[in-house]
Formats: sequence, C-alpha cells, structure tokens
Amino acid sequence: MPAIASSDVELRACLQCDYCTPNCPTFQLLGDEYDSSRGRVYLIKELLESEGRPDRKTVEYLDRCLSCLACMSTCPSSVHYQHLLDHAREAIEQRHRRKPLDRLSRWMLAKLLPHPKRFRFAMHAARMLKPAASSLPDPIRGMVEYTPDSLPPPSPNDLPQVFPAQGERRRRVVLLTGCAQQALNTDINDATIRILSRHGCEVVVPAGAGCCGAVTHHMGKTKESLAAAARNIRVWMKEMDGEGLDAIAINTSGCGTVVKDYGYMFRNDPLARQASKISAMAKDITELLAEMDLDYRVKPGLRISYHATCSLQFGQRIRFTPRKLLKAAGFIVLEPRDSHTCCGAAGTYNLLQPEISSRLKASKLKELEAGSPAAIAAGNIGCIMHLTSASRIPVVHTVELLDWVTGGPIPKSLNGICSETG
Repeated sequence: MPAIASSDVELRACLQCDYCTPNCPTFQLLGDEYDSSRGRVYLIKELLESEGRPDRKTVEYLDRCLSCLACMSTCPSSVHYQHLLDHAREAIEQRHRRKPLDRLSRWMLAKLLPHPKRFRFAMHAARMLKPAASSLPDPIRGMVEYTPDSLPPPSPNDLPQVFPAQGERRRRVVLLTGCAQQALNTDINDATIRILSRHGCEVVVPAGAGCCGAVTHHMGKTKESLAAAARNIRVWMKEMDGEGLDAIAINTSGCGTVVKDYGYMFRNDPLARQASKISAMAKDITELLAEMDLDYRVKPGLRISYHATCSLQFGQRIRFTPRKLLKAAGFIVLEPRDSHTCCGAAGTYNLLQPEISSRLKASKLKELEAGSPAAIAAGNIGCIMHLTSASRIPVVHTVELLDWVTGGPIPKSLNGICSETG
C-alpha cells in the first residue's frame, strides 16, 4: 500500500535521538516516554507493522497527541511526524472499537463541526442543556460547557459571491470561509474581505466550497476528509481555469496546514495534479498581506501579546510574518515565554481531552497575559475560542487588528479599550 511505503520511509528516518522530546507539551505535562513524540513514533511503528487490533494503551497515547507538530521543528532527520500520525489515526479508526460514548462524541463532531448550519443549530441546543451540564456524561458534558453564551448572527458575506476590488484590481483571490468560524466569529471573514478589497483584491467566495477536511482528517476519518477536500479542489480549480486566481486566502491556520497538504493527501489519486496546484496556491492571510503595501491609517500604540498558533508556526512554518505585520502597523508586540508551546485547543482536542487541554490553556494564558497587554492576537479560530473561554483580556484575530489600522472598524472586543483614532 502507498501509505505504508510512505510511513516506512519516515519511520526508517527516525533516529530515536530524543531531540524532539523537550518540545513535546504532553511529555512536559505527564512525564511518560510514550506521551512524547519519540515514544509515539515507536508506538506508530508497532501499530503499522501489526495487522491486529491496536491495544487500548496505544490508542490512549496516540489520542493524547495534540498534533502541534513542535517535534518537527527540531528533528535532525526531518521526519514528517504529521503524516505518520495521520496514518496511525486512520489505522486506529479502521481497526479499533472505541467505547460507545467516545464513538458517539467523535461521530457528532464529524457530522456537526464541518457544517456551519448544523453546528449553529447544535450550539443553540447545547445552550439549553447548560444548566444540566454537570449531570451529562463525559465528553458530552465538556462539549455543552464549552458552548459560548452567545452567537453572532450569520454573516451574508459568507454566502457565495464576488467582492470587487476597490480601485484597480491587482489580485483575484478565493477566500476559504471555514466551518466553525462561520458560526462562532463572523467578524474574522468580514475583516478579511474588507482589508483585501481595500488593497486591490477581488475576493471570491465560490459556490460549492466548504470544509477543508481538517476535522475528520485528524480523527482518522480519511474517506470523509478526502471527500471534503476533493470538493474544494474541483471548485477552486474551476475558478483557476476560469477567470484565474492569484491565491487561496485562508484565515484559519489549522485549515491552511491541511490545504497546503492536499498535494500529499492526493498524491496517488487522479486529482493529484490539481491538488498540488491548490496546495501551492494556498496562503495564510498574513502571507498574502505581507506581499502588499498596506495603507496604515491608524496609529494604535497598543500592547499586543502575540500567540503563535502551532498550525501556523510549525504546520506552515510561518513564524515571523504576523509579528512583523503587527509591528509595522504600530502595535507594541509582546513575546510570551515558551511561545512554541501549544495552548491546548488543537482542533477537537479541547473537547476530547479536556483535562490536558485545560492545563495547557492555563499555562499559556499566564504567559500571554504577562506584561499587561491590551489584547491577545492569534491566527486560528480554535485557539481564539479556547483562550477566550478563560482570558481576562480580549483575544482577537490578527487580521481584525490589521483591518482596523488600515481603515476598517475597530474590533468589537476592543471597544472601550481604545478609540479608532488610537
């Protein structure tokens, strides 16, 4: 099988040298060798070489991996741990029988999160269950408790349409509007459309595009994730072959990591060539804005603590671009200690592994709130919602801040903290 051959290359490349272990958040918390990236590589090797059902401990250790990919940043052999873990999770999904509640939780997440309308409806229902949350079984209880107290109304900007460039059209870009983001925070896409349009981009939200496939992909539900990705590839290729595209703009770093991996995911598929084209076209919103001559109109002078999301700094290897943009815009950017450590959101991890996730969140917020910043900036909706649930200060998307200082409205969460005139 092609997947086995690919994983075999990565497993053979691993030297078991332990360079990755100090970067592993779960090892730092739990102190168990099998809760480290090196230990998990060993477990993955045993899992893939075996044809039987994986044992319960192997599944638990692999389930506790955050997929933060910090281990990849220090690996001297450039082992692609992301691909190894994806393959292992697919094997677990196919060969392991989970407990009924675990199966139900994962089924619910796979059927709700990638679909904004379903997800919005589910959150309204969950809010009604909040008073009785303590009597619900784990992890259903955690899902209900995590539901925000209020939801924004749907944004018309998330519907299929074309937003013309203001002035001369310099670029034509597709915007990936995301899934949960459409229900949890509509301001992010609105800000993205405004700043791109103001700087000469025609922004296309094409009909038929949807979830990038990340949610199901990271749960080992490969068939579902590839189906979602294939839909996007076909829709975006139609735009590329039609009026042309200069980029696929992505403002959720977790999605960006997966879209940029489409070329690998479809390497043995008839869509391989198109998938590679799409991967090459995908850009995080900060990558795209860094290519432009931004028109700064507000001098904010605010102290901002920047949270480097794992999927951006490790998954996409974008470390300094967001910081440079914020500094150029006039923000005083604070660098938290241990900025490489995961906040514990990690897609659905905060729902499926709430105890570890909460400990990581508390540790991360302690560092981010040091220095008394006015706000925390981040580039991923999952991290934003996770940190917001316990933060004393506003957590905003980087693009909301950049939209504000280039002529857009002040982020709602900053109202009362500062004025539009800085």
